[in-house]
Amino acid sequence: MKVSTAVVTPSPRSMRARDKLMHTAERLYAEHGFANVSIRMIREAAGQRNKSAVQYHFSTRDELIQSILTRHAAAIDEHRIPMVAALEASGEVSPRDWITCVIAPSIEHHIELGTPSWYGRFLAQAVVEPSVREYAAQAHLSTPSFRRLEQLRPPRRQDHDRELSARHAAMIRLLIVHMGAELEAELADGRAGPATAEQSWRRLGETLITAVCGLSSALLEGP
Repeated sequence: MKVSTAVVTPSPRSMRARDKLMHTAERLYAEHGFANVSIRMIREAAGQRNKSAVQYHFSTRDELIQSILTRHAAAIDEHRIPMVAALEASGEVSPRDWITCVIAPSIEHHIELGTPSWYGRFLAQAVVEPSVREYAAQAHLSTPSFRRLEQLRPPRRQDHDRELSARHAAMIRLLIVHMGAELEAELADGRAGPATAEQSWRRLGETLITAVCGLSSALLEGP
């Protein structure tokens, strides 16, 4: 008996419905938190009459969240790829160059999303959600551009201390994620003018780069 191995391509209508569910879930989770948003709320807000619409596209809530994280990680990766290539071609990478390549692509992605956006606040929820926090980190760390960037990382004192290295990475991750969520919320609520959103994001990016450089230096000079 011959078994068919043909891959079924989703129809454009199915893809539109999937995208609508993802965008709706991202917004609701960002505004209300994971604990306060049900699958039913997502389906109804997305205008889907079929009660199994979410489960058709995503078998579980965590799969839905992971799909949203993966989509954004891929978009950020597109911004980082040329930056990594430029560092590889330069032959010498300073700590600030490396940190800039970590932070700047995410800033560019936030600018690209426009105002209002929800990804920053969604990500802030994900990094503290027990069931998806590890995936939230790995979705970005495992992208092709970040793996290449890791090969260019300047040597650090804390590389010889796994516990210190892990805490350093956690500090930086939380600083970047939650400051991005704060600015996104300010823009969405009108506390920061949308006309200057790009400038605000770029200013935050420079501030974060300086802050992370300072944190890294302090750990490097520590006891």
